[in-house]
Amino acid sequence: MRRWFILAALVVSALVLAAVGAAADPGNGKGKGKGHQFSAKGGKITLQVTTTDHGCSFRPWATDKLSRTFKVRKNANGSFTVRREDKGTFATLAGPSPSADPCPGVTRRGKHGTTLLAGITGKLHGYLQGTVTGGTFNPSGTCTAECTSSDFIKGFFTAGSTFTCSQGYAGCRFSFEYTAQRQHTQKLKYHHWVDRGTNGVSEILIGDIATS
Repeated sequence: MRRWFILAALVVSALVLAAVGAAADPGNGKGKGKGHQFSAKGGKITLQVTTTDHGCSFRPWATDKLSRTFKVRKNANGSFTVRREDKGTFATLAGPSPSADPCPGVTRRGKHGTTLLAGITGKLHGYLQGTVTGGTFNPSGTCTAECTSSDFIKGFFTAGSTFTCSQGYAGCRFSFEYTAQRQHTQKLKYHHWVDRGTNGVSEILIGDIATS
């Protein structure tokens, strides 16, 4: 659930994160190393990551294995547009479904369930996009193994940089879609879930992934 990234980032920003392993190799000095192409004006990097996904009330509901791409573009006013694109698979954890009650602070549409069995599998894709101001881009930066959006900003932008998606909904757009195939074989009551925030004001959850 991407809203909780926004809220948690306000807390995480006060912590010191060690840059490790999944770093971009500066390569030939022009920001072109294995898996990425970066210059002072931006570029992109793709990483393979494993991360825990969260639903309502920041409850963990799945483990995601993703191909995660960050794209950076310098704007005419000196700011940078940063876009994260995720594509991969998920495997559920036993417990409440991602849209189950309680679910404060968001708008829910469609039907939702209550619980999930462990081991339900499916596919997901989505993006999160915002703007960085108050800093410069470091094409030779590093990131953590999970490389969340907040980790990427810390690793590839200078101190004092501000990312709109770490401040709230304004100036941040995101949409993530989850589908569990073979819903009858996997004995699912609901098999499709969307987590979206595209209006700069609120977050909308559509449907659910649930066994009951």
